[in-house]
Amino acid sequence: MSYVYAAVIGILIGIFIFGLKTGVGCGFSTVRKRDILILASGYFVISIILGSLVEMVDQSYIEAISNLGMTLHVFIALILIIAGIYTQKKWVCGHDVSKKTFLVISVPCPVCLTALFVSCMILASTLEVSGWKVGVLVGFVFFISVISSTWVFRKMKRTPEDLGTAMMFLGIFYLLGAMIVPAYIKAKKLNMALSSGGEFEIIPLLIFTIFIIGGYALNNIRGQ
Repeated sequence: MSYVYAAVIGILIGIFIFGLKTGVGCGFSTVRKRDILILASGYFVISIILGSLVEMVDQSYIEAISNLGMTLHVFIALILIIAGIYTQKKWVCGHDVSKKTFLVISVPCPVCLTALFVSCMILASTLEVSGWKVGVLVGFVFFISVISSTWVFRKMKRTPEDLGTAMMFLGIFYLLGAMIVPAYIKAKKLNMALSSGGEFEIIPLLIFTIFIIGGYALNNIRGQ
């Protein structure tokens, strides 16, 4: 039973962290609060819909869905990097395009929808409850994540230039994820988990943290 609780909490934390991506886009842009609420509510509704579809899809398709998500990682990563560069260049030239480019990082993308669907599928199987109820739970966690993270990022009073930086670093993180995750899954299948396996699992998080710190440091240096 403790394993079940740990698995559920872990998945919900993952969903909350995933919602930070949308929060970054909303918090660093100049989009209106009403639009942020509409976007967060949209994720809530989408989660319920995806949860309702869980019972119609066999769990044997999870791996195929995950592989598709990895392929989409590369495509989304390139779009994020390009949009980030465009946002920064326009801001430097005196034009704020964050109300449009924030959509690249905040609106539901194939990778995000895949993650939500797989999360709903795993939770429904773990908790043994109907899919729509799981969808409500996932949607609620994602909604709270978007609203709370947007509020925190806006308190930091960042500019659209910072949005561009965040988009570029997130794009790089997506590219790293597309390389690291398949290798990790393959290692699991081959039962190659060594005693240092715990360190391997934390590598993506460490890399992401390094990129974030590096991005803010670069911004501070340029600001000076």
